Amino acid sequence: MAKFELIGTASIPGKGSELRLLQRNDEFSIRIAGAPGELMNTRLHGSEDALAELACERIADRPGARVLVGGLGMGFTLAAALAVLGEDAEVVVAELVPGVVEWNRGPLGAAAGHPLDDPRTRVSLGDVGELLRRESGGFDAIMLDVDNGPEGLTRRENDWLYSPNGLAAAQAALRPDGVLAVWSAGQDPAFTERLRRIGFLVETVTVRAHRPGKGAKHCIWLAS
Repeated sequence: MAKFELIGTASIPGKGSELRLLQRNDEFSIRIAGAPGELMNTRLHGSEDALAELACERIADRPGARVLVGGLGMGFTLAAALAVLGEDAEVVVAELVPGVVEWNRGPLGAAAGHPLDDPRTRVSLGDVGELLRRESGGFDAIMLDVDNGPEGLTRRENDWLYSPNGLAAAQAALRPDGVLAVWSAGQDPAFTERLRRIGFLVETVTVRAHRPGKGAKHCIWLAS
């Protein structure tokens, strides 16, 4: 089997480390330099698809639906949201690392079908937390996949998003009857309780990393 080859690097703001993009034939992998394992792989995106599908199906019939994807990654959540939503929708994707956007506009784009080229897509470079704070009542759905879940791995600053203050900001950024969807590599009962204390009605869904029904079990919280 061919080996992965390094084709790009991108520094993580505020972290002092970098992301690495590797390619093996038509397969891509994103990893943190010096860390074991990988963050993402183009062959394992079932749960990223489900994050968007579960959230956007709830609001897809709203005229002019506006949704936020927190974390571009490999573009699969963005692509899945666009597939569900109507032609008058707007999907804002917030990405902290400019290099990740460049990868998705370049060699990585074809894996998810070039969702950044869709006219309904808007890219916001920077911290998704800052965007939430300035977009009160701005979104029908918010999908967060910015780290490994409530236990952040890539940036300590990501912890704020999953804190009571961060969740309150997300709640304030939702329009009436909006939905917050949060991806995680695993279950976290304490986070479920944190969402409830903020005032959300919470549903927890277990999804597989790979479809159909294969791969690791990931968790998605749907909070409304």
